[in-house]
Amino acid sequence: MFHVIRRWAGAPMAERARRLAREFLRATTEADQIQRNRLLELTRRHADSDFGREHGFSSIQSPEDYQRRVPIRDYDQMEPYLARVREGHTHALFGPKTEVMMFAMTSGTTARPKTIPVTRESLNAYRDGWKIWGILAFDAHEGMLRDGMRPILQLASDWRESSTSAGIPCGAITGLTAAMQHPLVRLNYCMPPAASRIKQVEAKYYVALRLSVARNLGAIIAANPSTLLGIARLGDREKETLIRDLRDGRIDPKWEIPDDVRKNLRLRTRFRRPGTARRLEEVVNRTGQLLPKDYWTDLQLVANWTGGTMGAYLNQFSDVFGEAPIRDPGLIASEGRMTIPVEDHSPAGILDYQHHYFEFIPEEAEDADQPEAIGAADLVEGRRYFILLTTAGGLYRYQIRDLVQCVGFEGRAPLLTFLNKGSHISSMTGEKLSEFQVVGALKTVQQELGLTLGSFIVLPTWGDPPFYSLLVESDDLPGVIDPKFLAERIDQELCRQNVEYENKRDTHRLGPIQVRRVVPGSWGDFRSRRLASTGGTLEQYKQPCLLSDLKVISTFTFADESKQSGAA
Repeated sequence: MFHVIRRWAGAPMAERARRLAREFLRATTEADQIQRNRLLELTRRHADSDFGREHGFSSIQSPEDYQRRVPIRDYDQMEPYLARVREGHTHALFGPKTEVMMFAMTSGTTARPKTIPVTRESLNAYRDGWKIWGILAFDAHEGMLRDGMRPILQLASDWRESSTSAGIPCGAITGLTAAMQHPLVRLNYCMPPAASRIKQVEAKYYVALRLSVARNLGAIIAANPSTLLGIARLGDREKETLIRDLRDGRIDPKWEIPDDVRKNLRLRTRFRRPGTARRLEEVVNRTGQLLPKDYWTDLQLVANWTGGTMGAYLNQFSDVFGEAPIRDPGLIASEGRMTIPVEDHSPAGILDYQHHYFEFIPEEAEDADQPEAIGAADLVEGRRYFILLTTAGGLYRYQIRDLVQCVGFEGRAPLLTFLNKGSHISSMTGEKLSEFQVVGALKTVQQELGLTLGSFIVLPTWGDPPFYSLLVESDDLPGVIDPKFLAERIDQELCRQNVEYENKRDTHRLGPIQVRRVVPGSWGDFRSRRLASTGGTLEQYKQPCLLSDLKVISTFTFADESKQSGAA
């Protein structure tokens, strides 16, 4: 019965999404004019805000006027206006009748999380971007929509984790979009909105598996590939618990789940699944493990980030998920969606030119106080830029510090590939080592040595001279690999990719990189510490491959050292 309902309800909704997607692709030939119109629309709508009056929005007639009147700002410079909106004074950033539905909390560069306003208009832009991405991805894999939409596993976090002094909810925008889904559409999703309030990471992973493993899953969506690998590894480790719970119709009480959420989940888990339990047991008996490729045998699509540092995870995916196609969900953040990929196995996406206004700072000009920015149509293929956003969420010429590369054009809209966050650059002696370079070096050396590191991070380490430490879990480094040889090859690759790093090494201002083993479980502990300190959410979490903070290394326990201070 539910299958018939989903098919009946899904057809018109899918067609509405197709209309959005067709218009998005058609209008790329007019993307530069649409961008100009979008800027003028936003400045006129919010001309009567405090920010708009201070910056002369009412007299802005062109992008050039906008650049002259509005300086580039990062989050800290926007914070005084955002603080007033949090207190209920929406006129600080918005025109009359603008509804602020919530604040999206995301990781900041300090212990204080960023709070990004989510207005009705910016939420609609966020949802429309997902509709365009989704229908293009699903239509490209005919098994997703055959006889109605196949089930989807996608995680969300709580959108009402806290509230401001004015009572405005703060949390994850993913939770709000899940809560606002049409009830019939929601039947296609394995995780109910209540599950977004599960805070403990492994408990959420387990619930995701418990609710999806018995279904003929069509797609699994989680921006970060480490989330997908984490779910798969948990399922293998907890295979006995999972099989027993399926057979008994329950969720083991050992998982940390709020009582009201557990009660809500009981409606979905109370039915015994002996057939699924037997099928999984057969998999374990045959293979000795329990991996998604053996229980989701007709998976149509895996969606996660493939660009920048995330590409380092992809060589593990076929062993875990089989040969399911991988599609990047696009460069998307709490601040707004920036790209919409339209092909599998590529991080490149079309600029989301319809919903926000974008400017770009050439990479080499980033250090200028007020660098000259250019419009989307003026990008040069092959060059790298930092993105500036102007959105319906109250961000104006906002420096998000995402570094992208223009890899072509679709009509007048650029195709962009994410490289790395600007903050993920370390420079102890002027080497300006980037996360992108670290990932590139590790990828080359791993391929050369036939090595697969589940996770890693490179951290600056103070000494005389200072050096970088490559941290890997002891279980990830096989005994046949000499850590000193591995470090030597990585050092050579970093020198090849970064002439400043090579110069500092040649002049002995930097010591050679060192490979250091951390105890098993270190990555889970590290993730928990970062989420606790930055205020990010689970599905937003990105395991960094490079950090610049000299203090971070002291938070790890090393397998061959009783204590590590991180200081010389």
